[in-house]
Amino acid sequence: MAASAKVMLRHFVRSLHTQPARLSSFRSSQPVQPLEAYPEVEVVHNPPEWKYVERLLPPSTVPEPVAKPTYPSGWQPQRANGDNSSGYFVARTKNHMVPVYLHTRFRGQRRLTVVRRVQGDIWALERDLRSIVEQARNGKLCATRVNELSGQIYIHGDYVDLLREHLKSKGF
Repeated sequence: MAASAKVMLRHFVRSLHTQPARLSSFRSSQPVQPLEAYPEVEVVHNPPEWKYVERLLPPSTVPEPVAKPTYPSGWQPQRANGDNSSGYFVARTKNHMVPVYLHTRFRGQRRLTVVRRVQGDIWALERDLRSIVEQARNGKLCATRVNELSGQIYIHGDYVDLLREHLKSKGF
């Protein structure tokens, strides 16, 4: 009985390795056929029907936001254009958002708030942000790290909302 079970197991394992993989790599796809096997296609560069296809394609650039006094989401357009007296500038992303992010490490145990796209005097911005965070922590010190080459400031803790609102209030 044990010998027949071994033989059946061996045949089963061989059948697994000899069947083509399904829904995976190039091994399961059909081989390329000669061009004569494919249907003829006429390439038309500017037909009137192209307008129906164009509306389905994503736009090549993000459109400028429509100017309103207030927005329902709380979003604010950037007011500062880089020539302010503070000596630094935080550029918006291509989607017009404030570049403040939360990085979680060690299974969510360590949280880092990252401010990116900083131009100018990054140390002055770090002092300003650190003072804002320390006020929110009731005077407790917070650890920060500055990367001058990439224009990023790391602040230990989750202060994304606080820093976004502060940067929006300054016009960035």
